[in-house]
Amino acid sequence: MTWLVENWVLFVVLLAIAGTAAVAVYKFAGLPSAKQVETIKEWLLYACIEAEKELGGGTGQLKLRYVYDLFITRFPAVAKVVSFEVFSDWVDTALDKMQALLEQNQAIREVVKGEDV
Repeated sequence: MTWLVENWVLFVVLLAIAGTAAVAVYKFAGLPSAKQVETIKEWLLYACIEAEKELGGGTGQLKLRYVYDLFITRFPAVAKVVSFEVFSDWVDTALDKMQALLEQNQAIREVVKGEDV
């Protein structure tokens, strides 16, 4: 018992290191699997289309924030472990797919843009 009283600082430091390691392992274990990431990316295409319908063109940062707010609501656990930079890359990929869909499919273009093309 006297050893613990004399070396309490060492005990606290070791406890802090163990706690930090436990948090790191928990975050790593909580990372989304490949299937979850694929599902999220498919959902992001939908969210980008909704943002385009809602906000229109020329509002890039506002649309990104709108999609991020939808993402946080839909996937709160994943939002805690995925950085905003990774999320932004996923959105860029979804936007590329959306643009390809808009160029290729007149029906989708009419729904999103509200145009009769």
